Amino acid sequence: MPAGGPLDGVTVLDFSTVGPAARSARWLADYGADVVKIGAPARAGAVQIEPVFYAYSAHRGMRRIRLDLKADEGKAAFLRLAETADVVIESFRPGVVDRLGIGYEAVKAVNPGIVYCSTSGYGQDGPRAQWAGHDLNYLAVGGYLDCSGRSPEGGPALPGATIADSAGGGMQAVMGILAALVQRQATGQGQHLDVAAADGVLALMSLYVEQHLATGDEPGPRHDLLTGKYACYDLYEAADGGWLSVAAIEPHFWANLCRLLGHEEFAAHQTDDARQDEIRAAFRAAFKAKTRDEWAAELGPADTCVAPVLTIAEVAVDDQYAARGAVVDATHPTEGRFRQVGPVLAGQPGAGEAVTVPDWAETSTIEILTAAGYSSDDLESLLTEGVIA
Repeated sequence: MPAGGPLDGVTVLDFSTVGPAARSARWLADYGADVVKIGAPARAGAVQIEPVFYAYSAHRGMRRIRLDLKADEGKAAFLRLAETADVVIESFRPGVVDRLGIGYEAVKAVNPGIVYCSTSGYGQDGPRAQWAGHDLNYLAVGGYLDCSGRSPEGGPALPGATIADSAGGGMQAVMGILAALVQRQATGQGQHLDVAAADGVLALMSLYVEQHLATGDEPGPRHDLLTGKYACYDLYEAADGGWLSVAAIEPHFWANLCRLLGHEEFAAHQTDDARQDEIRAAFRAAFKAKTRDEWAAELGPADTCVAPVLTIAEVAVDDQYAARGAVVDATHPTEGRFRQVGPVLAGQPGAGEAVTVPDWAETSTIEILTAAGYSSDDLESLLTEGVIA
């Protein structure tokens, strides 16, 4: 994100390495926040989670500091940084930050305006709070997997994206942080945010959960319109083995599709349960007449709600994303040049411009602590004691 973004001047201290919290830090940095990622000094035999160099957009626009938070001096250094920070993001298991002495109450004591975001799988309380988990688990307990397609064995299919980490956790954290920053402008007070990826999945699934709560229905695959009950909302294979997505929900879009596929007789039977097998069979045969891209070129602009199913390799060079500047050139100090997804943010201009990303093996520890008031003698002592790296 170019200098002067909407979060320019906002400082974020981030403990995360992977998962929902790391995604939230990524988007805050793209909005212009100064994100300082805090990690522990490397120790012999210790397990260090280090994402590959290109992960999370290669941490563009972020800085890194290594502090031993188990040492009193390391904790003191963090709290000094927190005095002037705006946001803290942590993704430890519930209770860990309090045991370390760096939890919300400790930070609030030195900075009442802090927005402290605890991001976890299941939340800070409840019977699953201490469970370990990953994206798939949160999609499982939130109802997403049960409502999605089925594997060849008949069970829930593995999703093709980390939806719980991104939309269920990371985006929920960003929304909560931005709302808390707005409230702080009015009140001067910060707050503690309890962001759970599983709660975010529940919010994403609210359409079906609320349907069940109101009517007693039990949604699932092929249960209703949006889960594939009708031929107007489904996937079809083309002559070349490529696939097309059809989402002709509105009757006029459906009528256009039926006409262009040569099956106008089905236009009046869009939601006729008794004819769905017949319609699907006819559509499958019709789509086999042309390649995916031939159908996309014909049907896409024709108000049919049809789009091709692109592979990741095709997405990377797609004309639509290129026109919006969604993929940018990046330069890494040791890995050289490569491409990455740019800041694709609501309300912000497309990126388009090349970016330089940091070598994550290097840190800004000395620079950051010097700015916080540490003398060269202080820093030398912390280095000698292994509190910083």
